[in-house]
Amino acid sequence: MLNKFAMKKRVAIIGAGPAGLMAAEVLTQYDYDVHVYEQKPSAARKFLMAGKTGLNISHAEPVAQFIERYDQADWLAPWVKQWDAQWIQQWMKGLGIESYIGSSGRVFPIEMKAAPLLRAWLKRLTQHGVIFHYRHQCLKLSSSELQFKNLVTEQVETQPFDAIVMACGAVSWSRLGSDGAWQQWLSEDEIEAFHASNAGVEHDWSKFMQPVFGQPLKRVEAWVEGEAKTMGDIVISHYGLESGLIYKQGRALRQQLKNGQAMQLYLDLIPEQTVEQLAQKLQPTKKQSLSNVWRKAGLDLAKANLVRELVAKDVWSDPLALAQQIKHLPIPLQGFRPIEEAISCAGGIKRDVLSEQLQLKSNPHVFCCGEMLDWDAPTGGYLLTACFATGRAAGEGVHSYLAIKK
Repeated sequence: MLNKFAMKKRVAIIGAGPAGLMAAEVLTQYDYDVHVYEQKPSAARKFLMAGKTGLNISHAEPVAQFIERYDQADWLAPWVKQWDAQWIQQWMKGLGIESYIGSSGRVFPIEMKAAPLLRAWLKRLTQHGVIFHYRHQCLKLSSSELQFKNLVTEQVETQPFDAIVMACGAVSWSRLGSDGAWQQWLSEDEIEAFHASNAGVEHDWSKFMQPVFGQPLKRVEAWVEGEAKTMGDIVISHYGLESGLIYKQGRALRQQLKNGQAMQLYLDLIPEQTVEQLAQKLQPTKKQSLSNVWRKAGLDLAKANLVRELVAKDVWSDPLALAQQIKHLPIPLQGFRPIEEAISCAGGIKRDVLSEQLQLKSNPHVFCCGEMLDWDAPTGGYLLTACFATGRAAGEGVHSYLAIKK
């Protein structure tokens, strides 16, 4: 007796993260035998981790502005326009998950958590025939064949597929599954080397800064020379600086490294005041200590310590020179935190080795999507949106390929 799936074309998806699940969802619209292989015991572990403090799933800013957040804007634009924040909200609603737009424009599920959304999504995919193979580690990809290891039984087997979707993630947070082992399946010239993105930056503080480790620099402006200023908060850490505001500078800071320049960030610690206004408030008085003068001028403990750390002491007694430094404070940086600590990565499979449908030119059986592609974006919903969009694009690419394949 023939298996009911025997005549169906078989598709393997490597990785049960957002991109892989979106590819699977697209393929459920057609008559395929879809298998998702995940080396971890459960799906979308990085997605769940990201949603622990509130799942920021997209951003409702105008699409033209949204797209410019990506360093490969023209490449991602067609997909992000088609599957934008509004589409994502409707898609969530179809899973029974209501959403809202926060004051910053970020899109969140009302429950704020990732788990309810993921449960509903996996349930629907399973109902539509997607077969999940957890604790299955892919060892080798050769043409249209996959070799994988069952991590429970230790059994190794090879199976053929009509198409394969690689949705393996990048190389950050490897403990959650995206360990980058897939790079051995491709040639070196098909991959742009990975770099940490959305990661903290390093500065070698003196012991004087220890009392303010973990404290925020509130409402500051940050920029890299030649780039626009952005406002927000920054956390002083034992290794340097950390926050979403820092992440936004990542692309420009990496460009400095690429150009052979030293990394340097600038801060305006009191952006609400002009240099002249601040200089007036920094005028010393006999009745007040220097610390009190600075505090009343707007320098709390964290900001005051930073000034003492970075500004020469002979400038402290010159209100105008000090104000100029506070408004244009250079911070030399030693580099980014290790890639393992990064929220995401820059680098990955190069655009020019893929077709317009994300099909690998060196192996037409294989399609690629998600964070393993060579694009980058700041946090704020942009990463997930691109994973969803490229996952759907790869799924559609697989269908177009299989529809004409004899």
